[in-house]
Formats: sequence, C-alpha cells, structure tokens
Amino acid sequence: MKRREFIGLVAASAFASTTGEPNIQFPTAPRDRLAVASYPFRKDVDPRKGKMKLVDFPKMVVERFQVKGIEPLDEHFPSTDAAYLAEFRKALDAAGAHVVDIPVGRLHGSFYDPDEAKRQTAIASGKKWVDVAVAIGSPGIRVHVQAVKGVPPNVEMAAASLRQVADYGQQKNIVVNLENDDPASEDAFFLVDVMDRAKTPWLRALPDFCNSMLLDKGEDYNYRAVTAMFQHASTISHVKEIETDNGKVFRVDLDKTFAIAKQAGYKGYFSIEWDSDGDPYEGTTHLIAGALKALS
Repeated sequence: MKRREFIGLVAASAFASTTGEPNIQFPTAPRDRLAVASYPFRKDVDPRKGKMKLVDFPKMVVERFQVKGIEPLDEHFPSTDAAYLAEFRKALDAAGAHVVDIPVGRLHGSFYDPDEAKRQTAIASGKKWVDVAVAIGSPGIRVHVQAVKGVPPNVEMAAASLRQVADYGQQKNIVVNLENDDPASEDAFFLVDVMDRAKTPWLRALPDFCNSMLLDKGEDYNYRAVTAMFQHASTISHVKEIETDNGKVFRVDLDKTFAIAKQAGYKGYFSIEWDSDGDPYEGTTHLIAGALKALS
C-alpha cells in the first residue's frame, strides 16, 4: 500500500456504519498497530519550557522509532485554534504519521460532580476536544473522570454526563474513551459500570496495562481489571510494563497482557507510554521491541 493511501486509511479511520456503531479500519501489521504517546516526553514537548515543538513530535517518532502512530496529550498543544490545528495536521502528513487518540485531562470539572454547572463544564470541554480530534484526524479521545473531594464516584451521574459527550462524538465519528488511570475516580470496574449504564458503543474503554496495579491489590486484580477493560475497548490501549509511584515500582507481564487483549478480540492501537524513571527514549525503544515480539 502506498504511504498516502495508508495515511488516508488511518487518519480518517472512524466513521459511522449503517448500524450506528463505530466502524474503524485498523491496520493489522504489528508495527502499524503501534503508536508513541507524547506523555513520556513531557519535559521535551512542554509548550512553555520544552526543547521540542509538538509539530516536530510526529517526525521524531517516525524517524527514531519507525512508528507512524502518535498520541499527543492535550497539555502539549500550545493552541487549539483552527490555524494551529491545520499546521499540526500538515506536520503529520509531512512526517507520514497519524494520530490514534488524544488523552484529555483538562476538562475543568467532573462528570459526576453534584454541581450541575461543573458537570456541564466537563461535558462542554469534552465536546470541544471531539472537535479537535476531527481537525487532526484522530479516531478518538480519552476523557479523564476527575475525582471530586468528599464525593464518591457516582455511576449514574457519570454515565449520563458521558453519554452526552459520546452522543456528540457519534455525530462527529469520534470514539470517546475512558482509562483506568486515577485510582480514586477511575477504577476499571467503576468505568465498566459507567459504560454499561451509558449504553452507547461510542463510549469505550482505554485499557492501561499497569495503572490498576497502583491500587496495590495485587497482580490478579490488575489482570482482572485489564481483562474487563479490553472487553469494552475499541480503538486504543496503553502499553506499559513498569509503573513507578512514590518510589514503589509495579511491574506486569507484557506477553500475558497482550494475550488478554488478543483473547478479547481487540483490534485497535497499542500506544507506547513509558512511565518510569530513566530515559524515555530508551524505555520507549524497549517497550516497542516487547510489543512487536508479543504481536508477531
């Protein structure tokens, strides 16, 4: 397949099918299923203090790691105005790269906050990033379910709020993803309950290989959490084998976790997100090698 044809396939990969469900054309070659997240390189691509512009990140990933997928974090965008997004899209095309997901944490509110105004702020922010995804050719976004001080996570309220974002995503052909990330507000089984309650195929899971280890409930709990998430996943997951939290190191078995994804029938992208001490360039190279071995 020619490069231009491949980029056209993956850059505009999400579109509504006749059943109203996401119908995404994923590549099948192991390396083409990979992406590199900007998060591990946050010091370099920080819009205020970094030495690398976000528009240069796609070229770096393609040239250094021979991977065409990227996952740019919302905080790394210096602007979301139309002119900048057009510049970023041009940089993607020039590098032969494409976006697989946009992790969004800056929603300025929680989807289950008892204060309706704050919920509406989160919903509006989520919809804004859906539009950003359209502009740069991403098939989806990941929205953060922010914790609310003194308020336990509320399935019904979160589901109702996220359903509004997902319905907007459906209109724009963008999948909205939830990640097992924050131990206080994004436990995997809570998110599964939210997705089941929302009842829309446009609200899906983003399984992180290692994040559920941070609950310190053991490996078995992490693998059960990852299994539940992959059963609800569609477009994107985060590949890690090590997570460091307050000096404590958590580790998972890469091959075992990839096997869980395969058993669930997952066909989407695997975004490499090195999240430990040490050089993120070396760590990313190491994880790519492990992912290719597991997928081959």
